[in-house]
Amino acid sequence: MTTPQVLSIALLAGMMALFVWGRFRYDVTAILALLAGLALGLVEPKRAFTGFSDDIVIIVGSALVISAAIQRSGLIERALAVMTRRVTRVRSHLLLLAGTVGVASGLVKNVGALAMLMPAAFQIAKKDNASPSVFLMPMSFASLLGGLTTLVGTSPNIIVSRVREQMTGRPFTMFDYLPTGMGLLVVGLLFLRFGYRLLPRNRRAAPTMGEALNIEGYVTEARVGAGSAAVGETVAAFVERHDHEVSVTGVDREDMHLSIAPGLTLHEGDTLILGGDPAALERVIAGDGLELAGQDRDVGDVEGKDTDQIGVVEAVVTTGSVLVGQTAGRILLQQRYGVNLIAISRAGQRLTRKLSDTTLRSGDVIVLQGPLDLLPERMRDLGSLPLAERAIRLGNSGRGWLPVVILAAAMIATAAGYVPVAVAFFAAAGLTMAVGALPLRDAYEGVEWPILIMLGALIPVSDTLRTTGASDVIATSLAHVAARLPPWGAVALILVAAMAVTPFLNNAATVLVMAPIAAVFAHDLGYRPEAFLIATAIGAGCDFLTPIGHQCNTLVFGPGGYRFGDYARLGAPLSLLVVLVGTPLVMWTWPLR
Repeated sequence: MTTPQVLSIALLAGMMALFVWGRFRYDVTAILALLAGLALGLVEPKRAFTGFSDDIVIIVGSALVISAAIQRSGLIERALAVMTRRVTRVRSHLLLLAGTVGVASGLVKNVGALAMLMPAAFQIAKKDNASPSVFLMPMSFASLLGGLTTLVGTSPNIIVSRVREQMTGRPFTMFDYLPTGMGLLVVGLLFLRFGYRLLPRNRRAAPTMGEALNIEGYVTEARVGAGSAAVGETVAAFVERHDHEVSVTGVDREDMHLSIAPGLTLHEGDTLILGGDPAALERVIAGDGLELAGQDRDVGDVEGKDTDQIGVVEAVVTTGSVLVGQTAGRILLQQRYGVNLIAISRAGQRLTRKLSDTTLRSGDVIVLQGPLDLLPERMRDLGSLPLAERAIRLGNSGRGWLPVVILAAAMIATAAGYVPVAVAFFAAAGLTMAVGALPLRDAYEGVEWPILIMLGALIPVSDTLRTTGASDVIATSLAHVAARLPPWGAVALILVAAMAVTPFLNNAATVLVMAPIAAVFAHDLGYRPEAFLIATAIGAGCDFLTPIGHQCNTLVFGPGGYRFGDYARLGAPLSLLVVLVGTPLVMWTWPLR
């Protein structure tokens, strides 16, 4: 090998070592690798930043924005809540959760789909009197398998599509991945339904801030608007329809406080005093078209703030707070401080009065709504202490079906070949924000900037394998090994190689390195490249052995209370199953000749 080839392989080996060491975050590691490539002369200065203009960065970033909008809409969570009422066993709940997150992962990025459904897993675990660890890891693995079903499900699919386009002039389309991905998803779900027993059932996450403070639930008030599903229902029917996740502790009608009775019929204009945890309250208010208290008092006009800069914060009322002994109405909270009180939690008590009439006490946990840049100052003025952020979104959770309709239009446009994937998804992300389905602040927060930085930095670094000829050398060496193997052995070799590397690299980094090698490998053996590229994407997308190779596994690591070795207990047999089933599936879908 030539000196540049040796340096290129050494650079990637050093980058992998840094990923394994974990001293630097993956985006910093990628930046260091790019700087090293420049210093060694492997990356030309004029090409150092070409990765940031690559279509991959645009597609991944846009997909994350759309994913955030669908997550905010709450549609998947509400659909799952309806379905869970019909099943009662742990195994059935696990299959429902894992199946839903698997299917959703084909529509949005898999980490976004998993984040959407994790709250539902905690609720179901509580109902089943089971540890969340029973559900969370299988859901993570199902999200990885579901991400293999479409172009936008996971980053490796997008990258191998670009490699195929460079080789043949034709990229993979939206649903080219469906036959192999759906087959693996179905087999994986069947395994997880029974294989979850391999997981320890006593894993528990550390107590959250809310649990430590014994926050059992909030009380908020919401108005029954025209067309609400609650109109004409009795209190008992309302609570039953929502599976007793919320309670009605009071009803106000035309300035009269009514006595609560199961047979009391709800009318348009009634103000309901609702109790429950934040997630349940959010689902009920958004799903039934209720109007959250305080929404008619527009804090968006305070000091010229627009609604995109309005947020909520959770805080504790301290002993010396000006709120102690006062009601929100009496202290003129909105008029004097520019914030709304939208929920109260009081340990050991069931509040029945309207928020504006409830006298606050020391130790109450309150949710305040107001301009984000003013909330810290207002909390100091009120003598309240902020709690750890818990993503409370009481109120509007997105414009219903709009994000889904926009995503569907983008997928149809790309599948039909009308526009390139990058253009379609960039347009979809822009429309999602333009129509108000996702506030700008939430859109920017939804983008995982470290991932985009890593992609932009690694594209020119991984390309050094091609420019120096190192990928040809590696592929030729693998081809010599594969020459003694049957065709299915060659495909399995690439799949296993990618699967072996991805626990140490980010999955996108794995496919950036492996895809060019797989393409040359196929050429040397005289085979078409598609099967080997799909095998690379499957291997890179299936890290079931560690909590660090993929964000989905990392996402459930803490909440599930898992240990490092727990992943291999369930993941090793699933990895073997993917190789055994995936190899013939790939060869059947994508003939080698």
